[in-house]
Amino acid sequence: MYLQSHKKHKQHAFDSYCKKILKNETRNIYKEIERLKKYEVSMESLSEKDLGKHVIYESGMTSEFLFYVENVGTVIVTGEIIAEALKLLSKDKQDIILLSYFLGMSDRKIAEKLNLVRRTVSRRRNRALVDLKKIMEEYTK
Repeated sequence: MYLQSHKKHKQHAFDSYCKKILKNETRNIYKEIERLKKYEVSMESLSEKDLGKHVIYESGMTSEFLFYVENVGTVIVTGEIIAEALKLLSKDKQDIILLSYFLGMSDRKIAEKLNLVRRTVSRRRNRALVDLKKIMEEYTK
């Protein structure tokens, strides 16, 4: 009798624990979405004038640049400005940007391909974006 009630207690405790975890994770996701809303704006909501401030239009985007990524192969980049900016990045940051934005891979898949931790990929990608922004701002001046 005691053993059965002990098992039930453990099961209820585990159920309660799982529900708390899911509730907290859901709350964290909603908080993250709200935090991102402060910094991100959809392109559809921008006016032409505002869009012109943030977008670089290139004429004659016929030039293609090839970048080699270890364990993946060749990635084609069209556009001279972005290609030149990518060339100035370190090889690891370059690979992460190419895999993430040109091949559409998630951080987890990139981490598997490059034998890294997912968090490392995320940090390098964020740092590479900051570096790319600086390079491209200087290039367009």
